[in-house]
Amino acid sequence: MPTLICDCNQTMPLDPKSLGAALNETLTQHTTLCRREAGAYLQALQSGDEVVVACTQEKRLFTELAVEAKAQVAVLRFVNIREMGGWSKDAKQASPKIAALLAAAHLPESEPVTTVRYQSGGRLLIIGALDAAERAAGLLGEDLDITLLAQGAGQGGGMQERRYPVLSGKIDHLTGWLGAFALRLKRSNAIDLDLCTRCNACLVACPEGAIGLDYQIDTALCKAHRDCVKACGAAGAIDFNRASDTQNESFDLVLDLRATPAFSQHAVPQGYLQWDGRDVAPLLQLRALVGEFEKPRFVSYRQKLCAHSRNEKVGCNACVDVCSASAIVSERDKNQIKVNPQLCIGCGTCSTVCPTGALSFAYPRANEQGTRLKTLLGTYARAGGKHAALLLHSQEAGAGLLGDLGRAARLDADTHGVPARVLPVALWHTSSIGLELWLTAIAYGASQVWVLLTDEEAPQYREALQAQMDVAQAILTGLGYAGQHLRLLHAKDARDLAELDRSLRAQPAQGVNRSATFAVQADKRATLELALDHLVAQAAAKPELIALPAVGSPLGGLAINKDTCTLCLACVSACPAAALQDNQQAPQLRLIEKNCVQCGLCVKTCPEKSLALLPQLRLAPERAQSVVLNEAQPYACVRCGKPFGTLKGIEAMLGKLVGHSMFQGAALERLKMCGDCRVIDIYSADNESRITDL
Repeated sequence: MPTLICDCNQTMPLDPKSLGAALNETLTQHTTLCRREAGAYLQALQSGDEVVVACTQEKRLFTELAVEAKAQVAVLRFVNIREMGGWSKDAKQASPKIAALLAAAHLPESEPVTTVRYQSGGRLLIIGALDAAERAAGLLGEDLDITLLAQGAGQGGGMQERRYPVLSGKIDHLTGWLGAFALRLKRSNAIDLDLCTRCNACLVACPEGAIGLDYQIDTALCKAHRDCVKACGAAGAIDFNRASDTQNESFDLVLDLRATPAFSQHAVPQGYLQWDGRDVAPLLQLRALVGEFEKPRFVSYRQKLCAHSRNEKVGCNACVDVCSASAIVSERDKNQIKVNPQLCIGCGTCSTVCPTGALSFAYPRANEQGTRLKTLLGTYARAGGKHAALLLHSQEAGAGLLGDLGRAARLDADTHGVPARVLPVALWHTSSIGLELWLTAIAYGASQVWVLLTDEEAPQYREALQAQMDVAQAILTGLGYAGQHLRLLHAKDARDLAELDRSLRAQPAQGVNRSATFAVQADKRATLELALDHLVAQAAAKPELIALPAVGSPLGGLAINKDTCTLCLACVSACPAAALQDNQQAPQLRLIEKNCVQCGLCVKTCPEKSLALLPQLRLAPERAQSVVLNEAQPYACVRCGKPFGTLKGIEAMLGKLVGHSMFQGAALERLKMCGDCRVIDIYSADNESRITDL
């Protein structure tokens, strides 16, 4: 796979020899690859192999040249080494980072996943005041099939010529997504807009001026003279006796002109846009949303691992609470959650906060992300780099901010730029990677992991990421790794570049002495355990117990009140992770702390409220062993002597039923018997009434 590097008119120092050694490839340094030396690029295309070009400035030009040359290149990739390091003030020390970025660009594309399809025929609903809605419709042209939902006349009212179908009424609900919006409308006005000819006779006849240019009647002004009914005459559009009805319509697209949107979630459905009447960008987007579209099915769900609910009791609700698109709903009666792939925007935050791995990010998969991190950090270390800091950022806004920072470093003597030890990692979404991969990166040799947030993220995403970082930092600090390893960085626009520039120059934190070699697993918990094992093995301090924050911790144990616990074992049946277990040989409640995901189902199921979560990381070997939480003396059947319950449980039951009229005398005594003896005693009793005697 040829790699082409260019120092961009000698504006950044490159070392082709060291870069080539890191990539196991002979590199030629170019100065104007996009101009005078374009022939070298065209020659590389003739190899038919994948080509990596270390330039994003002229990506469009290089792509056009490949098309014109009818090159048979398998894959053409571009990587930014200029703004991401070549223009920083310590660019002379950036060779290890540049080698790492180039090595990561050589990795194969993500494995394909199933797709989600949308089909839009251009049926557009515009919601707003009638005058504004007609203006928006006029700007959109004739390519869309437009229907207006009038919410008042506006300042100018509707046009005399009716160019578009008009609906009126109160929105009962509006749901759906691109190609499948469903509108339910409650109509209660006396004027039927389908019959109205806009002859304006009713406006002239109405003495109160209760009829506006949206051709609807303001019932607060109307005094029931009914002059408008007479004026309407043959058209018959006005009928005050018409009963209110519900109208159902379907649309492919929705343009909302109101200040308060129809959808309150942060990430609105695709195909729904708001317009302020000024910026034409939403109108241009609508015109492009006609046809068939596909997107990856970003998230996969395994119900067997889900800790959401058992027996209609909700435990873990993290994914439902954090989803900014309202794409995840609870199906408590089915002991699961449901992900709507049409609404999912692919942020991956649900997989980040999921403690069990029931939800996993599928594009790219966890093992592909792990390979990328290992390649970046491994190449950086082999090329002589030290104290690597991973900077996770989004592909759009985050990459744009770093590009601005790189250019500022080139032009401004006081701006440092992206430091040589900071490795930028572009993600589909910044919250798609969480605790287990952050700790894996530290195990692979990273000194720090930073996440750059912009205005793209929903507020709950920031809270979720910070909670996960607090847990990860507590683990690293507890193990004796000095410094701050994880941090959220905030930058909205160019005004925040100076603060971002300072933040990126933070001092390194203590990392591992020897980098891990394990591969990231498809199972989230397995990856987390591998990372923890390596970090513990390399740790300077190995306390028996590390306390973790209560919010966001997927690790921990249970505290039990033995005085109130009756060993009913309801918690065992509720546990989705096989962390709680019973003992068939004796009345015991056991816990394998390693399996506990801190979902809280056992706490909510316990009828005696005897359990409490303990977010912690136990380093003792007992963490992976079955440990007795509580045990009790067995209760022996008073007839045959066979144990069938616990002493505390049977005594508690007897205490509650001793005063009940149905459990007196022999009936109360039977409660002290096992199931077999209870049946025998009923059928052998002489003083019992039988149904055959009635």
